[in-house]
Amino acid sequence: MSSRATNSPSIVFSASTRGRIPSARIFKNRDLTRLPLTERRAIMRTVLKFRLSRIHITDYFETSATDMLRAVQEQRLEGVVAKRRDSVYEPGKRTGAWIKYRVNRGKELAIGGYIPGPHGVDSIIVGYYNGENPVYVARVRSGLVPASRRQLFHKLRTLAIPECAFINLPESGKGRWSEGLTADVMKTCVWVGPEFVAQIEFLEWTEGDHLRHARFVGLRDDKDARHAVKEQTEKT
Repeated sequence: MSSRATNSPSIVFSASTRGRIPSARIFKNRDLTRLPLTERRAIMRTVLKFRLSRIHITDYFETSATDMLRAVQEQRLEGVVAKRRDSVYEPGKRTGAWIKYRVNRGKELAIGGYIPGPHGVDSIIVGYYNGENPVYVARVRSGLVPASRRQLFHKLRTLAIPECAFINLPESGKGRWSEGLTADVMKTCVWVGPEFVAQIEFLEWTEGDHLRHARFVGLRDDKDARHAVKEQTEKT
């Protein structure tokens, strides 16, 4: 969200708006985009006044990337945006002057099925063991490339079983993040005995006990699928 301050530095927000403003681009018909980020922020702090406490100018921290990422992980935040202090505003361009870094979490999960597709596998269906029963948590497509799709298909096709092993399927809806697996979608699935373990990166656990933004990293041939469990310290 960027401010466009004009001759009058007042900005109108709706009653439900919550936001943070990173920098100003125009003030009193003066183009500020060629000024360094630090100067644009200094001008903005001087001229912008907010009546609503829920509208803020974005704070920033001058610290090492290591320390910042550690703080982000400790607070379970999604990630961090880093910008060069001397960068100018260049709309529509990717200059490398700023980056967005998402902090993902990792999990070993049992593969209980797949949806056929290019090179054999379009996506894999994964979950964790709760006692003797596998619990579905994600359908994972991101991270799969032709080589890994072929590898997975070669390994999984020999484990095909007639029925789904996940005790919480089918689900009634797709959910907020489309992570749910409904009866209609299940008709396209090939079910396998949950013997192989996949290393999965993800952003967070959802309230429905699913993974948000899950990504396939690789197979863990050294792991027993029954050891793929959800620890009590892992928050939903």
